[in-house]
Amino acid sequence: MDPRYTQLAELLVRHSTKLQKGENVLIESFDIPVEMTLALVRAARAVGGQPHVAERSARIMAELYRGEEKNLQTWSDCDLYRMKQMQAYVGLRGGYNVSEQTIVPGDEMKRVARLYQKPVHFEQRLNHTKWCVLRWPSPSMAQLAGRSTEEFEDFYFKVCCVDYARMAAACEPLAARMRRADRVHIKGPGETDLIFSIKGVGVVPCCGDKNIPDGECFTAPVRDSVNGVLHYNTPTVYNGQSFENVRFVFRNGRIVEASCQGDSAKLNDILDTDEGARFIGEFAIGFNPHITHAMKDILFDEKIAGSFHFTPGRCYEETENGNRSEIHWDLVCIQRADHGGGTIAFDGEIIRKDGIFLAEELKGLNPDQLG
Repeated sequence: MDPRYTQLAELLVRHSTKLQKGENVLIESFDIPVEMTLALVRAARAVGGQPHVAERSARIMAELYRGEEKNLQTWSDCDLYRMKQMQAYVGLRGGYNVSEQTIVPGDEMKRVARLYQKPVHFEQRLNHTKWCVLRWPSPSMAQLAGRSTEEFEDFYFKVCCVDYARMAAACEPLAARMRRADRVHIKGPGETDLIFSIKGVGVVPCCGDKNIPDGECFTAPVRDSVNGVLHYNTPTVYNGQSFENVRFVFRNGRIVEASCQGDSAKLNDILDTDEGARFIGEFAIGFNPHITHAMKDILFDEKIAGSFHFTPGRCYEETENGNRSEIHWDLVCIQRADHGGGTIAFDGEIIRKDGIFLAEELKGLNPDQLG
């Protein structure tokens, strides 16, 4: 067995989920090597945990999504019952083809979100388990990242197995600043000029406990406070569909205009999933020092050093802003100088410029410190 599998499994069990003796953990494996699943089972047993495994296939899942509503409801009921027995969850998400789900019509994906994803994951798993989700390196991911398979695997384990204890210590001052902040002002190239409030909303630092790789600190805007224009500069994939140069215009929290390079009608169709899909459920600042460029994989892209993401859809329970939706779509903007620059200000003070933190107590999050 590759020793990196064992290292990653121990990180997931001991740091990310902090699995305890007697606790049930569901290991959900999507198209990954069986050796990694075995490493996780063994790591869970080593601390006295009770591992349970569900092996998934993206192609089979896409086919099941196209079934009758009664079939989907039964599947959801069974998986919800199992999730309620779990104290922890690890989702290992591999895949041979990032566009596998494009075979499923948009209306049927909305049905999946409503009948399966919402009750099983958004409502139960997110709020009632110690969970961690990560992608798995594959040739298709390497291709999206513009790297060879071997080079991408080396990159993957480097960014996943960073010193998260050190990162967590460096993140605390940022979390404290965000908890004190009211008005946030984001500026960037072109039209990007966005103002909103985060006053009274919770703040969560993420340093290896929810996602691997990790490196972000998130909150949510006061639901109706967002005004201005935001032009995202990274490509993104939603349900297998690729979007680039997404541009939103906000008025009193709501996305009133949405366009992109390519299929703007499809973009607006996603935003019309429900009322909450046109409001923002998350604002987060990314700072993983080893992730520097977008690769159309959100679990990596949202952690890019010098980035932030601004997410249409459902908020998290820990950062409650009242927004409910069947979607949660993390869209990323990189503010480093090599991507056009930009600033984030809290209550009139610029705390990050061109992707570099300026305040003395925040400099520990800069790449030259964390790297």
